[in-house]
Amino acid sequence: MMLILIAGPYRSGTGNDLDLIQQNMDRLEAMALPIFEKGHVPMIGEWVANPLIKLAGSKAIGDAIFKEIQYPASHRLLTKCDAVLRIPGDSNGADQDVALAQKLGLKVYFSLDEIPNADG
Repeated sequence: MMLILIAGPYRSGTGNDLDLIQQNMDRLEAMALPIFEKGHVPMIGEWVANPLIKLAGSKAIGDAIFKEIQYPASHRLLTKCDAVLRIPGDSNGADQDVALAQKLGLKVYFSLDEIPNADG
């Protein structure tokens, strides 16, 4: 069983439009159930970062508080993960996640089909 961080576009290409950001979040979350069904634990950095950003008093996506928490939350999570699933789409943050995962020696997958079932 692996803890797998799902990495992909969140804010990228949205101009901070909340509807477009939600569409990106929906694409990230769409990967969670299939990962769970393979016997693993899915994780998305925003699941951790967004509540912290709100609690810290962020007033707008991309403000100083947001930037202080957003990427560091994912990077801290990566130190506990076993793998990353990088979904398609331009994203500097997701690319940073992949680079850090590779540096940490984690597996990096680029499709759900590459992820083995936890039972073998």
